[in-house]
Amino acid sequence: MSEKEIKDERLEEDVEKIEELEVVEEKEEDGKKEENGLEKEVEKLKIELEDWKNSYLRKQAEFQNFTKRKEKEFEDLKAFASEKIIIKLLDIIDNLERGITASSETKDFDSLVKGVELTLSQMKGTISSEGVKAIVTEGELFDPHHHMAVAVEDSEEHKNDEIIAELQKGYKMKGKVIRPSMVKVCKKS
Repeated sequence: MSEKEIKDERLEEDVEKIEELEVVEEKEEDGKKEENGLEKEVEKLKIELEDWKNSYLRKQAEFQNFTKRKEKEFEDLKAFASEKIIIKLLDIIDNLERGITASSETKDFDSLVKGVELTLSQMKGTISSEGVKAIVTEGELFDPHHHMAVAVEDSEEHKNDEIIAELQKGYKMKGKVIRPSMVKVCKKS
């Protein structure tokens, strides 16, 4: 091989090495670009995660505030639930007081009885408007869901388990028994 061929061969090897170095440098630059891209993506994800975390904490605080507000509203509702009925009852108390005052001045017993009857009628109207109804017992069979048997008696005029007498009225409010009727029940021996 001639000197020129050796030089050309070395030159070709050098060119190949330079090309290999350029490829390596390009790969390193691409790697750095990828690395920079990954770093940017990681930063972006960190920011997004922080936003989600803050949003979650805000929502959690809002929910706690909502829960506290609803609990307070419920407590207020319980505390003042009877306000409407109390206002209606105050009118009835006023009528009773007026009746007593008028009766004591006139000494008229019949007017007092009539006033009490009117006031009782007003009271029944008030509780009726709230959904309260008397439980019917006359001629009914004993039902432990509606009646409380406080006495039993053997009676020829009544069937077994038939109510003989109502000793205290029972009431339902909107279908729910709020006070069972106290009754005397027929029990055949």
